[in-house]
Amino acid sequence: MRNIPVITKNLLIINALAFLASVIFERQGVFFNQIFGLHFFLADNFQIYQPLTYMFMHGGMTHILFNMFALWMFGCVIENVWGARKFLIYYLVCGLGAGFIQELVQFGEIWLQNPQVEFSHFFNLSPQEAKMLNGMTTVGASGAVYGILLAFGMIFPEERVYIMLLPVPVKAKWFVSFYIVVELFLAINSSGDGIAHFAHLGGMLFGFILIRYWSRKAYREHGHNYIGKSGQFFEKMKEFVKEHQQNTIHEEVKMPETKPKEEKKEREPDEIDLILDKIRKSGYSSLSEEERKKLFDQSHK
Repeated sequence: MRNIPVITKNLLIINALAFLASVIFERQGVFFNQIFGLHFFLADNFQIYQPLTYMFMHGGMTHILFNMFALWMFGCVIENVWGARKFLIYYLVCGLGAGFIQELVQFGEIWLQNPQVEFSHFFNLSPQEAKMLNGMTTVGASGAVYGILLAFGMIFPEERVYIMLLPVPVKAKWFVSFYIVVELFLAINSSGDGIAHFAHLGGMLFGFILIRYWSRKAYREHGHNYIGKSGQFFEKMKEFVKEHQQNTIHEEVKMPETKPKEEKKEREPDEIDLILDKIRKSGYSSLSEEERKKLFDQSHK
């Protein structure tokens, strides 16, 4: 736990404590999933806080273990790249977006099942009708976790990920694409399995929109797409450092006597390495203006 970034660590702790509390209180007849889970917005039990609290409720041990393992596995990496503040914003946006899409899909399903009912009637339900909708409840951090999975695939598309039952690792971009296709297929063909597949897709959708927004904003401000749809910024920096180091070694062999100007050139790869390490540990936002300028200037050389 000591090496886990602060937001990822706290999310793991909060989810674990919430699950433990739900198990304990359930024995006393208090059901947290009914109180804090996300009900359909026209249901009698819907509360304004549920779009946030549902992310910390889970339907069982397997459910929370899968979500927390994925949060730990991919969340640590993404938080180290983006920093705590940006990672928390992204996590919450994906979770809220997942809940919004789930609500929208549920409304569409009810409307399709009752085509003869006027649209306006759904917003003027009787108390009995509103109470009947209480069973439509969504819980879990899956929407936010799927958003984190998408972010990993977009930033590190060539990184290899191991999947159970497969003997060889798979590139992250194909791993994420596979999950999107599977979730879309299940969302359309497995409506009765009790899993909110559209919420998973909703988390990915809102994550993609936010990443593209940040990416374009960074491009306008600095001229670089550092978040990027394919992690081009980090790949470019790695290639630059590697190439620059090789050139420095070659120059040392040909010209043993180093001039003052060349001494500065030899120090540059070390400075870039330190800046890249700082991004991995504390996020891009932790860089000073001078460090950002130096990073971008060097990438154009």
